[in-house]
Amino acid sequence: MSAPFSPQEIAAEGLKPQEYEEIVHRLGRHPNKAELGMFGVMWSEHCCYKNSRPLLGQFPTTGEHILVGPGENAGIVDLGDGLHLAFKIESHNHPSAIEPFQGAATGVGGILRDIFTMGARPIAILNSLRFGTLDNARTRRIFSGVVEGISHYGNCVGVPTVGGEVYFDPAYTGNPLVNAMALGIMETSEIVKAGAVGVGNPVLYVGSTTGRDGMGGASFASSELTDQSMDDRPAVQVGDPFLEKSLIEACLEAFKTGAVASAQDMGAAGITCSTSEMAAKGGVGIELDLDKIPVRETGMVPYEYLLSESQERMLFVAHKGREQELIDIFHRWGLQAVMAGEVIEEPIVRILFQGEVAAEIPATALADNTPIYHRELLAEAPDYAQKAWQWTRADLPACDGLGITVGGEALSWGAVLLRLLDSPSLASKRWVYRQYDHQVQNNTVLLPGGADAAVIRIRPQEPIPNVSATAFTKGVAATTDCNARYVYLDPYEGAKAAVAEAARNLSCVGAQPLAVTDNLNFGSPEHPVGYWQLAKACEGIAEACGEFGTPVTGGNVSLYNETLDSEGKPQAIYPTPVIGMVGLVPDVTRLCGQGWQEAGDLIYLIGSPTVTLGGSEYLALVHGTVAGLPPRVDFEAERRVQEVCREGIYQGWLRSAHDCAEGGLGVAVAECCLAGELGAEISLEGSGDLRWDEVLFGEGGARIVVSVSPEFQALWEDYARSLLGEGVWLLGTVRATANLRVFTSNQETLLDVSMKELGDRWHWALERRLTL
Repeated sequence: MSAPFSPQEIAAEGLKPQEYEEIVHRLGRHPNKAELGMFGVMWSEHCCYKNSRPLLGQFPTTGEHILVGPGENAGIVDLGDGLHLAFKIESHNHPSAIEPFQGAATGVGGILRDIFTMGARPIAILNSLRFGTLDNARTRRIFSGVVEGISHYGNCVGVPTVGGEVYFDPAYTGNPLVNAMALGIMETSEIVKAGAVGVGNPVLYVGSTTGRDGMGGASFASSELTDQSMDDRPAVQVGDPFLEKSLIEACLEAFKTGAVASAQDMGAAGITCSTSEMAAKGGVGIELDLDKIPVRETGMVPYEYLLSESQERMLFVAHKGREQELIDIFHRWGLQAVMAGEVIEEPIVRILFQGEVAAEIPATALADNTPIYHRELLAEAPDYAQKAWQWTRADLPACDGLGITVGGEALSWGAVLLRLLDSPSLASKRWVYRQYDHQVQNNTVLLPGGADAAVIRIRPQEPIPNVSATAFTKGVAATTDCNARYVYLDPYEGAKAAVAEAARNLSCVGAQPLAVTDNLNFGSPEHPVGYWQLAKACEGIAEACGEFGTPVTGGNVSLYNETLDSEGKPQAIYPTPVIGMVGLVPDVTRLCGQGWQEAGDLIYLIGSPTVTLGGSEYLALVHGTVAGLPPRVDFEAERRVQEVCREGIYQGWLRSAHDCAEGGLGVAVAECCLAGELGAEISLEGSGDLRWDEVLFGEGGARIVVSVSPEFQALWEDYARSLLGEGVWLLGTVRATANLRVFTSNQETLLDVSMKELGDRWHWALERRLTL
């Protein structure tokens, strides 16, 4: 019997003392070193969701379009006409904090494998990124490295990076967030599942070799970042996008033969994860011989084989007698392929090494029957939230049509708008997306920076079974969204708002929202405040996805996103539940971007008149205050406004559409001017109930700025008012002049800013800070 491990050795594997006792109970003995490591990675939050699984159960996961929901490598939705879309989002936060380039690059590689493992060809990548402020040298290094890593991997593997979001806030200084999302179109007639089947079927290891990189990456991703873990570089993987490109082609070719019974990516926890999850899902066992595994280093021991997260590796179960057929395909693509084991009847994972059993564990003990923690929810909101909710607009200095005085400085509304546009979170991200090849494969319809969501034309490289050519007028829209400040102030409402904004962004390009993949980035659930944030956000996501008819097909939970301050106290990020949403574009010739198209077009605001400065970008940036109640989601208003927008686009009435989000109406109109390189004249009515800063920069949901050709004015207004009633306001006109002018209804000037000033602040905000 193996000797017991010390508390320090147990903790080093990310396990708690009571969890070790449970391991001994399940095995009927003490584990050996390799087995302890296997439990450590598989019982990490990253792999088994032991703190979050009870909360995830409330998400809607089925619906009219859902073919595959949670539990597989990626979700799959039905686009009609025999077309199926696979999509998923994953995080690589902690590796990117340590090694920004490799952390981000391997995050992209991992999410692509989740897609093509299902039998889908990757067609697009999006991302959702969060960093500290750019006045910090370390943040600038991490930001530049992450963008370089994403662009390197995506560009080399030949999949376009078409959209996403980037935010900067002091809350992410020690712990950046790097979430990657990928989409793919199914090329195989059958969906490739992960569950092992067929006792006696051979188990194939394919792809790259195994080394010592990425050791214990799943456990590393499930713990706080400390000064010590900042030097834990072996936990960061190293990727090879050119090898991944070959792996994509080889896998898709192999799947089309019908010789593959099941497949699993070796992602987090590597061989341990793939063997245990495939066995558990299939209700069988897997025996694997480590001596058969191709390696890139000498002297490796079972612990290292089993915990390595070397990239570009897969595990297949082949139909017996057809293994050589598959091996030949991978060799032809210059990849490793060996028969390393077989499916066995006993539901265990048995690992052999040098003729002996190196590990033997029930598969369900690793993959299914894992620890679950039902934590107690705070009876009321924590002190920080209750204090923030006490803020009201009465706490702001008075303002008038000319502007506002803040800290002794008189600011015109034009100056406030320029300050907002200069904020890195709101400013143009062209410095980022110009590094990405967003047009490779030649199917990107709307380019980054020009629309509220990305749109990809469905045009497969090879014929897809049972799909007619007429299906390829369709497109897929995708977006990633989350206002983390809203979620911090009110996790329940903020999470609902993230889902609503994602649906609104899809509607602004003419797409019907279909389904969601989520990435839940939070601090430690072991802290009462952290668990309250997580639980309330999950409740909000569940409700919103039900209201919009967008089931959750899977995603990722990334907890313990926090660092220790100088006093050793944990400092968590803002709770950031990123919503990745996909939608169907019925006809890619009928789309809208956010920029004005032609002088003389009429500008409308459709939607809710309700706005607030609580949690707004204006309040945080201009007044240095993060407080108040964020906007409340009105689901009925959202559904109506989004339907009106989609129908207006499909009918050809709308020339542009842009969601009013951070920065409110003022920033939204300025962005339309900048995207279309046309000016505008806007007239706003004052109200005794609203301050001028609320009118200009207040934020709220269910609000979209659109432009309409004068020839369609009557048709448009009749239709829009039939659904929205009074929620349709004619604001002004697109102008060929080089200015954005906003007037009161009495024709008094609120702001008059040249396009040159707007462009200088908005286009160059990131570059100015990166050259410090």
